Amino acid sequence: MEERPTIGLALGSGAARGLAHIGVLKALEEMGVEIDMISGSSAGALIGGLYCTGISPKMIQDLATHIDKKMWVDFTMPKTGIIKGERIQEILKLITGDRKIEELDKKLAIVATDLKNGEEVIFTEGPIYTAIRASISIPGVFEPVEYKGRVLVDGGVVDRVPISILKNMGMDIVIGVDVGFSKYQSKVIHMLDIILQSIDIMAKQIMEADLALADLIIAPPLSYVEPSKFELVEECAKIGYKATMAKKDKIFEVIDNYTKK
Repeated sequence: MEERPTIGLALGSGAARGLAHIGVLKALEEMGVEIDMISGSSAGALIGGLYCTGISPKMIQDLATHIDKKMWVDFTMPKTGIIKGERIQEILKLITGDRKIEELDKKLAIVATDLKNGEEVIFTEGPIYTAIRASISIPGVFEPVEYKGRVLVDGGVVDRVPISILKNMGMDIVIGVDVGFSKYQSKVIHMLDIILQSIDIMAKQIMEADLALADLIIAPPLSYVEPSKFELVEECAKIGYKATMAKKDKIFEVIDNYTKK
C-alpha cells in the first residue's frame, strides 16, 4: 500500500471574508481529505486554531453565528488600540480548553507580526489562545499582544496566506486558501474597513511569491464582502464550501500525482 502524502492547509487573512474557511474545512472533511497541518494568519489563525483543537466546522459556524459580538469587545482609550482584547482572549481560552499548540493531534502554526522589527513570528508551541489573540490583533483596532519581549500584531501584515511555513515544515502537498481582497468602496465606510483595506493593500504587494509555492489555491469569490461584515457567517461559509467542492477533481489529481512519483 502506497504511503499517503502529508497535506498542509494554509488559511489566509481577510477579516470577515475569512469566515469562508469554515466552508473550506467542511468540504474537505466531506471529501475525506485528511489535513495533517494547518497554518493560519489572522482570521485563518482563528478558524484553523479552533479546528485543530477538535472543534468541528459546524460548531465553529454556530459559535460565530450565535456568540453576541459585544462579548468579544472591550473598549479602551485609543492609545495603542480601541479594543483591549482581554474579553476575546478569555473566550478563546475557554473555547480551546487552555490547550497548548504542541499538545494537539493535528499540527498547527499561527502567524503574527512583531511590531518592533517587522519580523514574522510563527507560533508552533505555547497557549493556542495567546497565538490566536496575537494573530488577530488588527493594528489600531486591537491592542497589541506583548509576549516574550515581542509586541505582536496581525499576522496578515507580513504573511497573508502562510504557505511557505508548511513547505518548510515538510508537508508534501500544500493547499492555500486565499479569501482575496475587498473591492474599494468609494462611499464613506466603517473605520475598521479603512484599516483592513490598508492592510490588504500592503499585503497584496508581498504575497505573490508565496502563493506560487502552493500546489493548489482555493480562492472563494468574496471581493464584495466588506471586511467588517462579520454577520455574514453563513453566506461566507457557503461560498468557501462551493469554491472547495469546485476544486474537488483538482485536489485528488494533485494527491494522485504525488502518490505516483
